[in-house]
Amino acid sequence: MTAALRAATNAVQRPPQARLLWIRADGGVVHSERARLADLLRAGDLVVANDAATLPASLHGTHQPSGAPIEVRLAGRRSLRVNDVRVFHAIVFGDGDHRTRTEDRAPPPPLHASDVLRLGPLHATVQRGLGHPRLVELRFDGEPDTVWAGLARHGRPIQYAHIAQPLALWDVWTRIAALPVAFEPPSAGFVLDWSLLHTLRQHGIGFATLTHAAGISSTGDAALDTHLPFDEPYHIPASTVAVIEHARAHGGRVVAIGTTVTRALEHAARHGTLRAGDGVADQRIGRDTRLRVVNAIVSGAHEPGSSHQELLRAFANATVLQCADRALVDQGYLTHEFGDSVLIERTIPSPTRTTDATLHATTA
Repeated sequence: MTAALRAATNAVQRPPQARLLWIRADGGVVHSERARLADLLRAGDLVVANDAATLPASLHGTHQPSGAPIEVRLAGRRSLRVNDVRVFHAIVFGDGDHRTRTEDRAPPPPLHASDVLRLGPLHATVQRGLGHPRLVELRFDGEPDTVWAGLARHGRPIQYAHIAQPLALWDVWTRIAALPVAFEPPSAGFVLDWSLLHTLRQHGIGFATLTHAAGISSTGDAALDTHLPFDEPYHIPASTVAVIEHARAHGGRVVAIGTTVTRALEHAARHGTLRAGDGVADQRIGRDTRLRVVNAIVSGAHEPGSSHQELLRAFANATVLQCADRALVDQGYLTHEFGDSVLIERTIPSPTRTTDATLHATTA
């Protein structure tokens, strides 16, 4: 493929021209406007979204033993509990900022247990390395309120070089943002606004939420990126489980807004029954995954080979996704968090499907 997908470069969550590629269960590909998402769903379906707000998880500071400038990107924690905010897994970079591509960022100075990192008003101590020079477990000094205040005062949203202007926190919060536990935005949820929620209700489509600590997109190291996504805690309310069971009992589909929702629901149902409560999603979803809960997914447009793209293999086979990739490139869809979207229905196996015909699909 000579052409490639282009990244969205403007931090606008709901641009009026945003597009949506609908990959139907029969393998057909349909171009639509993202604002028409509700028209592509069915009465009785249930849309489930991640209501996690995004932390200002990028912290610039100094590696005290060497005096070297660093950037710490918080990347994981053990739970969603408000007071459990001292210990994090983190990716550490050397000098620089988001204007340099992540994969071109300088490495940090050698990091050892007991090294102190000065991060604005916060001090953190390296507890241990996690098998890679960039990846460590660190512990913040002070009480939880002190850590929260320091993050709010000094932290910035994690961002990448395709967005030139520094992101504000409101740029990365969805309209339904609640508990601040995500390290990067659950950006599939940027499709949501109050108008769409009203339209869903008018169409007889349900809506529910869960909370999942959406992780980071890139570590700056290709080998480490193959381990993404890292383990991520989540909480599924009993009310969400109840409406999922009701929708499924009445023939409705569960439509996940984003890969984080898919990961949480499928982990919570890994033993055959969907369970409410807290958990830590530690599984990898891909081509060999048997989906137990989710029937369709709304996601951003992602490059082939990314961890997000690999998760989509649970919904559609390689041939269908390759056709979709060509359609995305040919029509100039935009990738990354502020880009266009795809709606993928779980593919119905059909050995006689002629997928080439889907490239000439209609516009909804």
